[in-house]
Amino acid sequence: MEPTVEPRPRSRRPLGLLMAGAAAAVVAGVGLAFLLTSGGRGEKTPPPAASQAGLVIEQGPAEARLDPAKPLRCFVGGQLVGELSLSDCARRNGVATDALDVGVDPSGALAAAQQAGPELTPLPPQAAATPAEAAAPAEPAPPPAADTAAAACWRYNHGQWRKLGDTDLNGCVQTLFAGRCEKPGSASYGRFGQQTVRLVAGKAEISNDNLTFRTLANQTPGCSLPAVG
Repeated sequence: MEPTVEPRPRSRRPLGLLMAGAAAAVVAGVGLAFLLTSGGRGEKTPPPAASQAGLVIEQGPAEARLDPAKPLRCFVGGQLVGELSLSDCARRNGVATDALDVGVDPSGALAAAQQAGPELTPLPPQAAATPAEAAAPAEPAPPPAADTAAAACWRYNHGQWRKLGDTDLNGCVQTLFAGRCEKPGSASYGRFGQQTVRLVAGKAEISNDNLTFRTLANQTPGCSLPAVG
């Protein structure tokens, strides 16, 4: 009779090692998560960027200080191209922002272009009228009681106003425009007292509100002007 061989019991060590490894992995994961969530505690949240360098607006005359980001009616070559910022409008006109003329268009809105023309009336000099009076359309005022009375005469050239002296309306218009002709689409501007005068192709015009112009005198073929006033 052959002896009976009993099978040996299987070792439980591999199973125990697996369980121990799994438990260690769980503990390590919990510890890592705790470090990640607690690492930012106690730190102050930095202030928003806008509070460090916000937009600063300086107060001043409207024709001298403008918000560069404020949309303006932009003209390029006498054609309206839409509402752009001052810098964008200057770039479209191929000039620096400081060289861009800013005035009022026929609707009374602020506008910008490389040079003034029939579509863009320059703002009056500060001594002649305030920006609010220039930008806000008003009912046409009656002409002065006597155009022969002396008043300040101003010339607008290269984006600036220059006072020529005190004279009557005829003397101002003749000083500004006599012997000068304008091409269609261009204009030259001046001021007589509180009135705006301009020379366009074939005639001199005048406005009491800086927006609505009426004919003051027609030019002769030689670019001269008859006496006005």
